Amino acid sequence: MKNNVKITRMKASITQEQLAKRIGVTRQTIGLIEKGEYNPSLHLCVAIAKELNKTLDDLFWEVDDS
Repeated sequence: MKNNVKITRMKASITQEQLAKRIGVTRQTIGLIEKGEYNPSLHLCVAIAKELNKTLDDLFWEVDDS
């Protein structure tokens, strides 16, 4: 699942570890989400969006480039 979590997190100057602690997951989970190798629950998506001051659309909306 492509997403903008990594770019948004880096722009906010927050490490994977900091974001993970704030939302109650492991750093590894954040890394997998950023790489698109883990499909987070809606609850987790909302928590990430709130922590990064973004909407779900900003972070997770997939745009079809075709």
